[in-house]
Amino acid sequence: MIALPRALALAVAAWLGAVATVPAAGPGFSASGPDAAAFGEADKFPVGNRTTWNTKPFLVGSYSRYDQIFPSHRVTRAGTPWNFQRADQEPAIRYEFGGRTLTLDEYLAHFPVTGILVLQGDTILLERYQYGRTDTDRFMSASMAKSVMSLLAGVALAEGRIKSLEDPAAQYVPGLQGTLYGQTSIRALLQMASGIEWDKEVDGVKDNVNTQKVIDGMFDPAANPLALVAGRTRRAFSVDTHFDYSAGDNEATGLVLRAVTGQSLSDYLTAKIWQPIGAEADATWWADPSGLEFPASGFNAVLRDWARLGRLLAHDGAWNGQQIVPKDYLLAATTVRPEDQHLLPGAPTPYYGYGYQIWTFAGPRRMFVLRGANSQYVFVDPASKLVLVQTAVFSEAADSVNGKSETLALWLALVKQFGAAR
Repeated sequence: MIALPRALALAVAAWLGAVATVPAAGPGFSASGPDAAAFGEADKFPVGNRTTWNTKPFLVGSYSRYDQIFPSHRVTRAGTPWNFQRADQEPAIRYEFGGRTLTLDEYLAHFPVTGILVLQGDTILLERYQYGRTDTDRFMSASMAKSVMSLLAGVALAEGRIKSLEDPAAQYVPGLQGTLYGQTSIRALLQMASGIEWDKEVDGVKDNVNTQKVIDGMFDPAANPLALVAGRTRRAFSVDTHFDYSAGDNEATGLVLRAVTGQSLSDYLTAKIWQPIGAEADATWWADPSGLEFPASGFNAVLRDWARLGRLLAHDGAWNGQQIVPKDYLLAATTVRPEDQHLLPGAPTPYYGYGYQIWTFAGPRRMFVLRGANSQYVFVDPASKLVLVQTAVFSEAADSVNGKSETLALWLALVKQFGAAR
């Protein structure tokens, strides 16, 4: 079934108020959501500016209008979109969390989800939106952009633009010659294992590439990503021995990709992935004042295009018989080698492990997830071709019990319910 046009969807949502409608074979829309007043409901969920965008009254508006706040490059949709099938009825979903059995409706009633979609194979099982968001809104990736960039590295490797992941970055970026990042292998950069120090105290303030201070610095007209990366002068850890989640490693990988392709990340993504998977809408990617995309964040796409990306991953990089991202690369990207103890599940975080800019699960069943701040997720189970996409506006830590993630509990219940190998 064709999705409701945005104007009609908003009209329906406004008429029904906070009650979400769930058509048998279409997306459900709600004009409200949990704690909607604090998220700016009275002002129709306003969009913030470069100072206020990441504060609670503006989160809903900013996270779905990110490219109205920050300069962005366009990732162009396919000429002819690839279309999903839909289940006749939304399935009943239940999961266990905090000693209670909960339903999907109960999850959405207290968790600040802007969009959620469950896909199996080619079939959308459910698709819901809250806070007046619709299926034409582009939802922000946060750090899921890192995983998108990793897929481009796999394509560049398959095309021979990158000869080997063991090559040092300086082999492709002459401006990194003689620097720590230049001496670091592309594999180590993808695994966040350069060991290069970004954290240090400067006048009592922590200087970290992931802080808002440095992100704001990228809007300095004189900002130079190459100089930023080349200026690091110390390894806190030996390379390939320690996981340190650093957007600096990600930025260095982005410099390699731009050098070997001669293209922006957006143009390369358009040609190599976005159009081949039949994306239905243009995406956007945050660009710094130098005109380069910020590879660690700021990628924005409609929910179903996030699901198309999940479908590509569930099929190990293949799309209807065409291998878009090399399978061996994706297997390596989503599987931690036993010798990489610093990347095994439980080492990078208490639960997840880390591959090539993609988070991995423990256990014999290969599952993985794209993760972004404030509960942005694309979970993937290749065995059953099951995908869960979620966009949200608040840290899951605020909705956890004893450090356990509620969204993760929902995902594991979905795998139990629908996860028979296909």
